[in-house]
Amino acid sequence: MTAKATRVLLGVRGMNREAGEKVAAALLAMPGVSRATPDEAQIEVHYDPSCHTVMDLVRTVRTQGFLAGML
Repeated sequence: MTAKATRVLLGVRGMNREAGEKVAAALLAMPGVSRATPDEAQIEVHYDPSCHTVMDLVRTVRTQGFLAGML
């Protein structure tokens, strides 16, 4: 019973590509997150909505020291 992954684009204030790798690793450590692709000041995340909400993803980004929100 695997749910279809949902895609969300998060804006991440002050995140460069190098820091994006750290943020992506934190997101990928979450169960249900299948992909996290960072870019300058944003990250595309594919996740299972039965495991997490967008706010859960935002909170994880915040633990890495960045402000984030849905684009």
